[in-house]
Amino acid sequence: MKRIALFLITNLAVMLVLSITTSVLGINRFLTANGLNLPMLLAFAAVIGFGGALISLLLSKPMAKWSTGAQIIDGSEGSQQFWLVDTVRKLAARAQIGMPEVAIYEGDANAFATGASRDSALVAVSTGLLESMSREEVEAVLGHEIAHVANGDMVTMTLIQGVVNTFVVFLSRVIGYVVDRVILKNDREMGLGYYASVIVSEIVFGILASMIVAWFSRQREFRADAGSAQYLGSPTPMMHALARLGGLAPGELPRSIQAAGINDQPGFMALFSSHPPIEERIAALQQRR
Repeated sequence: MKRIALFLITNLAVMLVLSITTSVLGINRFLTANGLNLPMLLAFAAVIGFGGALISLLLSKPMAKWSTGAQIIDGSEGSQQFWLVDTVRKLAARAQIGMPEVAIYEGDANAFATGASRDSALVAVSTGLLESMSREEVEAVLGHEIAHVANGDMVTMTLIQGVVNTFVVFLSRVIGYVVDRVILKNDREMGLGYYASVIVSEIVFGILASMIVAWFSRQREFRADAGSAQYLGSPTPMMHALARLGGLAPGELPRSIQAAGINDQPGFMALFSSHPPIEERIAALQQRR
């Protein structure tokens, strides 16, 4: 319930900020008496599309901590915590990035990395992961997460999300205008046809956009696996970690950080999965031997 409430409150706050921003800039008045002002609509779509994605990126670390209950550790808490922080420090040095914050949270086997920049990231692992894997396997998972940070995956995914969001907002309103004025021949203010068409178009384009973003996300997973193999000097530990994960139920993550954790789906839903099938990831690593 806490995660759902946090998700809803955050999204409402983001929408409020973006609504005020577009109003102050005056770009929310793209519907004029002379028709659709396309340059203004594009500006409106860009603010909505990139604004939401950028705000989510900037809030990613605190949101991850709040939603998972992750506890930041510095290594003084015990031998296991010391090993985790020390391992992350060594991996970060190999990747030539700033030392990320390290956290542990209660839950089934999973891990994630998030943050707005390469030098201000968070790497978190679950208690389930620590309990079910050997240290070599945990190190490989940490290497995978560090590779995400070093590759700038959080920023890249934010930019991709911003682009597709912009097109969704822009195209849905163009279609709504065409339906209302051309098909329904409404010559007064925007009617029900416009708003209904915008909603339907946003749903359809939103689904297609999710598939595009998910495809990019799956490609970054292969790169992060390769990064782990590079940092550890061998693909074997990551292959063993993936094989073990294949027999475990991935721990559920909040929706805001699902793409950062372990998450693959079977069948048609694979098009919306942020992670490739574990078998494909292992096969890709085998080719690096």
